[in-house]
Amino acid sequence: MSAELSVQVESLMKRFGDFVAVDHVTFNVEKGEIFGFLGSNGAGKSTTIRMLCGLLLPSGGSAWVEGFDVFTQSEDIKQNIGYMSQKFSLYDELTVEENIDFFSGIYGTPRDSRRQLKQEVLEMAGLEKQQKTMTHLLPGGWKQRLALGCAILHRPPVLFLDEPTSGVDPIARRQFWELIYQLSERGHTIFVTTHYMDEAEYCHRLALMHEGRIIALDTPRALRRSFQSQSLEEVFVAMIKEQEQEL
Repeated sequence: MSAELSVQVESLMKRFGDFVAVDHVTFNVEKGEIFGFLGSNGAGKSTTIRMLCGLLLPSGGSAWVEGFDVFTQSEDIKQNIGYMSQKFSLYDELTVEENIDFFSGIYGTPRDSRRQLKQEVLEMAGLEKQQKTMTHLLPGGWKQRLALGCAILHRPPVLFLDEPTSGVDPIARRQFWELIYQLSERGHTIFVTTHYMDEAEYCHRLALMHEGRIIALDTPRALRRSFQSQSLEEVFVAMIKEQEQEL
């Protein structure tokens, strides 16, 4: 695996019985890149992420995350990534501060640096004044920012964000993406799935996924230019029509 790559995937597959959820997917993600997976529900985005996070064993192909093999080194992968699911994954009955403390322990962050890391997370998420607030009282956008902060407490080089802004209002989504850009500028590699066309525009590169396959991969601008289109939605629809005509 190249030293310039955070993620390398070659012909990755996942079957559930006779159903092929991920069908020979191939792509690379460079270090510090914001790489997006765009597709409708059921396209295979979340299944791909779960395999790359070491949570689901692939049925075929190969993949490496930070140089670790998804087949044989899943525990090493888990120690070197941050993962945020599309469902809010923190504890509503704890305060903001208590959630951060809890996940600091889970991730094994050194005790002598936990106070500093907590302050960094609070500042990044803009939650300094809410640290004593019960988490269930936070608006949806703030909850997601807290979840992102907890996912980076152990300073992982790669972040996997699975539909992180699902159900969040447009203003909160934009603020969340500002945080993602900050993390990318600090050197984190960000792998994010979304079904929001406007969010896909924020990615450095974008893979369009349909029925378990990548049907296009390029920068958002290049994808629009190749179809002389003003929107990614038009590109996505055109690509699906091409796929259907080939079948």
